[in-house]
Amino acid sequence: MGRMRCITNPKAEEDSELLRKDLWLLEKISNLSVLVWRHFVAGVGWLSVEHCSMLSKPSLLTHQSDFRFSRQTRIFRARNSANSHMAPPILSLALPSDTGRVLSIQSHTVQGYVGNKSAVFPLQLLGYDVDPINSVQFSNHTGYPTVKGQVLNGQQLWELIEGLEGNELLFYTHLLTGYIGSESFLNTVLQVVNKLRSVNPGLIYVCDPVMGDEGKLYVPQELVSVYREKVVPVASMLTPNQFEAELLTGFRIQSEGQGREACRLLHAAGPSKVIITSININGNLLVIGSHQKEKGEPPRQFKIVIPKIPAYFTGTGDLMTALLLGWSNKYRDNLEIAAELAVSSLQAVLHRTLSDYKSAGHDPQTTSLEIRLIQSQDDIRNPQVKFKAEIYN
Repeated sequence: MGRMRCITNPKAEEDSELLRKDLWLLEKISNLSVLVWRHFVAGVGWLSVEHCSMLSKPSLLTHQSDFRFSRQTRIFRARNSANSHMAPPILSLALPSDTGRVLSIQSHTVQGYVGNKSAVFPLQLLGYDVDPINSVQFSNHTGYPTVKGQVLNGQQLWELIEGLEGNELLFYTHLLTGYIGSESFLNTVLQVVNKLRSVNPGLIYVCDPVMGDEGKLYVPQELVSVYREKVVPVASMLTPNQFEAELLTGFRIQSEGQGREACRLLHAAGPSKVIITSININGNLLVIGSHQKEKGEPPRQFKIVIPKIPAYFTGTGDLMTALLLGWSNKYRDNLEIAAELAVSSLQAVLHRTLSDYKSAGHDPQTTSLEIRLIQSQDDIRNPQVKFKAEIYN
């Protein structure tokens, strides 16, 4: 590693004493796997034995000009070495959070908040480690006059999965998927589900089956049958809107009863949790949720009445599904509580967005609005529950 700098700052003596203690401890504990030296992290750097007479146990060194340790000790160096064959531990695996580790496969925009840009940050605020894979990378969402960018294909997605697998990084507690634009990519996602469950059979797959809205399909028609026949059966939780629930079940939803029946049909096909995120019934906007805790048992169903806001926002479905994942994992047996928290967060974000656009002098009814995600951190982390669930008998 060559010549290295000595400690010359006023705290050198104190840092030297810390280093001597660490070396002594390192010699005594043979099964120590990782040691991150606080004085290295603080910027002390590497030390030259020839020029620093602070090591009380030079016998610990295998070579005077190279800071290495005995074979019995595995150590992570604070600075990478070209000769090192040992990778640092992945702390989200070695020290998992109480919440989970999420793989999120969705779209990405450089500017604005849709897809992964709308989902990853809120989940991180709720305590999750999130690894995003961007199914597309666009300059902005497609509501703008010009869109530039790249689209990931199924083979490229699988290469990323193989890279993770090759380094034993494929353990996830959750898989989250959103907009997918091609049949081949969706089929590869199904392979990803199988691969992740071969590593963790308890994987929770949260699927937002993004296909269209308000009677308009904006994915290729062939994706509908793939979702219905292949994706729904392997999903743990499904979050369609009204139109998507109609596509997946095959009948129109024009009443609360039909919404509840659609949930029951989707339970029979696979997922134990279903939330239809927006249903317009006689001018009223509802969320209808359903949790079937055991197959064959009647599900616990509820509704949340939400106000209509006279504006169109982008990224709200992606945000809603992320919030439902985050809160439903914390309230596993109380989907209605998770939905209350998610809806309350989302409504707070939308009202802040609306207010900010008005403050900027923009008429919110003239264009789609980019949600104010960063400015709404407190509403995501600690929402005030203003929208309560009503349990169906």
